[in-house]
Amino acid sequence: MTAWGARRHRRAVLWGLAGVVACGFLVALEIAARHYGEPGPITNQVKALVFAPKPGPLYGGLALMMVVLGWRQRFIAAGAAIGIDAVLLLVRRAVGADMSDGHVFGTGALWVMLGFAVIAVTRRTGPERVLLLKGVGLGLLLVAARKTGDTWLFITAKTRPTVLDQYVATADHALGNPSWLAGRIVEATDPFSSHLLQLVYGQLAVAAVVVAFHQLRDVTTERRFPSHHLVRTFLVIGLLGPGIYMLFPVVGPVFAYGPGASGTGGVQWAAADLWPHTPLPVTAPHPMTYDGITPRNCMPSLHTAWAVAIFVHTRRAPRLLRFAGTFWLITTLAATLGFGYHYGVDLVAGVVFALTIEAALRSLDRGWDRAGIQLVVYGTTVFIALLLSYRYLPMEMAGLPEVSGPLLILAMTSVIYGYVRTDRRPSPRLPGPRTPVGDAGREDAMTAEHEGTAPPPARSPEPH
Repeated sequence: MTAWGARRHRRAVLWGLAGVVACGFLVALEIAARHYGEPGPITNQVKALVFAPKPGPLYGGLALMMVVLGWRQRFIAAGAAIGIDAVLLLVRRAVGADMSDGHVFGTGALWVMLGFAVIAVTRRTGPERVLLLKGVGLGLLLVAARKTGDTWLFITAKTRPTVLDQYVATADHALGNPSWLAGRIVEATDPFSSHLLQLVYGQLAVAAVVVAFHQLRDVTTERRFPSHHLVRTFLVIGLLGPGIYMLFPVVGPVFAYGPGASGTGGVQWAAADLWPHTPLPVTAPHPMTYDGITPRNCMPSLHTAWAVAIFVHTRRAPRLLRFAGTFWLITTLAATLGFGYHYGVDLVAGVVFALTIEAALRSLDRGWDRAGIQLVVYGTTVFIALLLSYRYLPMEMAGLPEVSGPLLILAMTSVIYGYVRTDRRPSPRLPGPRTPVGDAGREDAMTAEHEGTAPPPARSPEPH
């Protein structure tokens, strides 16, 4: 077996193990959610096949699946999804089904993705079957990630009755309490700023789908996925982040020190009603009890981590996407602070968290070397050190902001610098795809397979 063949075999084994772990994880979440009287991600996904789906990137998942299809198949898939949704909408209205908690459209996209999974198993063979199943899996993973995330957040609220906001808020004095300042700026420029920031903050998944679709645009012709793309980073961030939520539960300044938001939380649970107009006093922090509804989803800021991932993955894209990636990062940071969803130190941890994961995935793609291992170990160490300092040294950080603030920024900057240096290494050149380019090529490949011959491989540019 060649080195490339051995690498592919290892990848297949890893994907198999990942699939088993993912299934076990979903079952565990389903059991945990039902223990607290709520349906889990599996139940919610099955319900979305019939009932009005809850908000989620269903059509975004369909768009990602379409990267393995030709343009004619894409139009057919999109038309079928819209048609199914239109029929279901009429049926739901005719029977008086409740659609107040869900979206009108989305079920059709889910049905189409499942339909292509059936087509892959029954009508495709060999590499074409694998490629189509990968596309379907990619789309369904994006949808399942949203359902899984919702369940995770529900579990954090039920299993972590006390939160550590007082510790994080005290440590945030090292950065000058940026959430308080940003909150006043957003309030002073309302409604323009709030509408713009809410649009960006709430549509982060849409931005990710656009960038991912650009990165995967050549899958149709090359008949393979690039070894690394944005969706991988997004999913890993979403998988690991909630685990940190459980270890370091924080609800955010608008809940812990303000009037709450969206009808949850509130002054009755807050340590004080201070955000964003009253400067936060420096007092000895203590764990505090909070409600069983508000997610403990602040440390680290995953919105920041995802926005950093979008920014990183647009650096080699066309100018318009590079501009969009920069804009999305800046406005996401402004929204997380300005709406009181995060403290400044959350954002610092989110940047380090994202770059460490991105470095690990790129090293897995290129092959682990000394520079990659050092960066991942260093980023992990910095991230752990940040969390420990927020928890055990908040008073020292608040007492010496002129020292602790620059140290926090320096720690984050050192990870950024290490990532930039490591990312300049060239990626290894992979062998060309094994099937010809285009729809005609796919037909030739299937004919050759039937006749027992094989077409010559087509050359392709190195994937990003």
